[in-house]
Amino acid sequence: MTISMPQFDISTLPVMKIHDWFDGPYPARVRIALAEKGLLSRVEFISVNLWTGQHKTPDFLAINYSGTLPVLELHDGTLIAECTAITQYLDALDGNPTLTGQTPLEKGLIHMMTKRAEIEFLDAVSVYFHHATAGLGPQVELYQNPEWGFRMRDKAVRGMRYFDSLLEHRPFVAGDAFSMGDIAVLGGMIFAALVKLPVPDECTALQAWHARMQERPSLREWRAMVERGAPQTKENIHLPS
Repeated sequence: MTISMPQFDISTLPVMKIHDWFDGPYPARVRIALAEKGLLSRVEFISVNLWTGQHKTPDFLAINYSGTLPVLELHDGTLIAECTAITQYLDALDGNPTLTGQTPLEKGLIHMMTKRAEIEFLDAVSVYFHHATAGLGPQVELYQNPEWGFRMRDKAVRGMRYFDSLLEHRPFVAGDAFSMGDIAVLGGMIFAALVKLPVPDECTALQAWHARMQERPSLREWRAMVERGAPQTKENIHLPS
């Protein structure tokens, strides 16, 4: 006997708010997830300017103690920070989790690969940016350790090679289907491009996977949002190209 799930009516979902910055690498992860789930129409984006340190002000720290982006704000005022937690919530809304896994095995593998993408690649690029480059500028980067930053740059490159070795034998980061793990690696690729950290030439599988990902509708929607930019005010400064 087949039990059919009731069809999810997106129009009944209360509008959510996403506090983020339009082309930030971490916010990109949630924006891509929103596009994958068809939820962009139910979101209001609230710009928090990374380049002026708005995410470190007392007003924003009252929203997210960690002072990081993005943050999901629900209609009842509930706040959910951290990309993985936000994606988990969004993926479960329609009762059909396509990004975080449906079986215990899928969930375990996807969460494992997402964490590896963060530790071995995305977060390493972030540390390199904040410690070994000008980062967000002296008003935000109050302490820098360039030696540590360059170590993390090298770690990020090793992470690229690791994911290249995986993608030689599988179509997606966590197996046979696109998932939150792929989105985390995409975040790393976005950040690497921003800091001009190239993928090694020999990482052909990673490069081919990345090229395929650019054809997904969710990536096209994300690029369109980046091109539209943030609302223009005196405070808004674009990320460098």
